[in-house]
Amino acid sequence: MTRYHLNEMPDAWYNAIPELPEPMQPPLHPGTREPLGPDDLTPLFPMGLIMQEASPDVWVSIPGEVIDILRMWRPTPLVRAERLERMLGTPARIYFKDESVSPAGSHKPNTAVPQAFYNQQEGIKRLTTETGAGQWGTALSFATAQFDMECKVYMVRSSYEQKPYRRILMETWGGEVVPSPVADPSSPGSLGLAISDAVADAAQREDTHYALGSVLNHVLLHQTVIGLEARDQLKLAGEERPDVVIAPCGGGSNLGGIALPFMTDRDVRLVAVEPASCPTLTEGTFEYDFGDTAGMTPLLPMYTLGKDFMPPTIHAGGLRYHGDSPIISALVKAGRMEAVAYPQGKTFEAAVMFANAEGRIPAPECGHGIRAAIDEALAAKETGEEKVILFNYCGHGFLDLAAYDDYNNGRLIDG
Repeated sequence: MTRYHLNEMPDAWYNAIPELPEPMQPPLHPGTREPLGPDDLTPLFPMGLIMQEASPDVWVSIPGEVIDILRMWRPTPLVRAERLERMLGTPARIYFKDESVSPAGSHKPNTAVPQAFYNQQEGIKRLTTETGAGQWGTALSFATAQFDMECKVYMVRSSYEQKPYRRILMETWGGEVVPSPVADPSSPGSLGLAISDAVADAAQREDTHYALGSVLNHVLLHQTVIGLEARDQLKLAGEERPDVVIAPCGGGSNLGGIALPFMTDRDVRLVAVEPASCPTLTEGTFEYDFGDTAGMTPLLPMYTLGKDFMPPTIHAGGLRYHGDSPIISALVKAGRMEAVAYPQGKTFEAAVMFANAEGRIPAPECGHGIRAAIDEALAAKETGEEKVILFNYCGHGFLDLAAYDDYNNGRLIDG
């Protein structure tokens, strides 16, 4: 196992919007269905983030206060998965960006920290949010603790019951965690319902804003530190470029983070991986839809399964979202990005293979990207091609061991 390290993290985020293949359609007001202006978003977001939503600048400087906190774990290592290569007998070279080394164990703090910072700068004392598997709620609880803010997390009920240690971690960092939907204890919940709960809470209090862990443009912007570092680290490894960049996709922040810095290089394939039980990009329709179930959020141009879609309670709770990032959706629609979907059993099979080869237990979401990377490596084995595969190891699975227990003992539903 060979690791490639950088001495410094980037000092600016990469903004993909000015360089997309086609101009993006604007978000619409949920009431008037007219294009949103900055003032329409001020009840939920600070102006610093609102301006990033539609920034015309390719590079956006990272505030020093944010860099100081991100340096606790950034730059993250790029690792060559040589043992996995040998297990597969492939001529492909497989690299992964290890985002599991953050305090929260995933890529999510990359945007949680700047979101907390910009809100604190505007005098906001409290943030509300939703979380699926708990990665995002964990990250925001950590971030608000750094800025002495309160955090209330509405956790999808099925994950709240499946993953008690995520709740404990959030509470350790001072977060208050409740199962969602709050109005229907019999419902397993969904990210759309949890967003509705969090937005309704934030709208009732002057000292509170809402924070979203994926989908929105500013979230993907913050995550581009992943791909920017990976691009430089691949050069350290002697690679001109990756042939394919892969990441799981629920809302799109993980995927956008590693893929967008490679977007303008047409020799690099970009691949989104989603669960077959929530196939937004592969089976959804491209249209304006609400980000939440209650219809309180702006209408976004995106691939969607419909705001009322209730996904099965798979273990990859972070991928159970009816819609997708407008940026990711635009890339798929333009043919610049591919999308594949896998059933749950295939992703856990890949995660266990990776764990035995590389010694790391991936989060269930991460297993989707690993599945696609393994399939790319096996395809290279058939053709004899020495392709370079890069995927995002977006989080560890130490708090997801109940899912592995189900898989190991034949209880996993192959949804």
